Amino acid sequence: MDGIRQVFAGMPWWVKWVAVPLLALFVFGGVITSILGALVSLVFKLLLFVGLVGGLIFVVKKFSGSSSKASSREW
Repeated sequence: MDGIRQVFAGMPWWVKWVAVPLLALFVFGGVITSILGALVSLVFKLLLFVGLVGGLIFVVKKFSGSSSKASSREW
C-alpha cells in the first residue's frame, strides 16, 4: 500500500482525482451499469409485488366484507 501512495505522491492532483476515476469508469463501466441495472430491476419488481399484494388484499377485503354483510342481513 505504501508503494501505491509513493507513486501517487509525485502526481498532480488531476491525475489522482480526475484521470484515475475516469479510467476506472471506462474499464469497469459495464460491470457498474449491469450491477446498477440489476439493483433497479430488483427494486422495481419488489415494489410491483408489494403493490399487487396490497391490491389483492384490498379487493379481497372489499368483496368478502360486502358478501359477509349481505349474508348477515339474510339471516
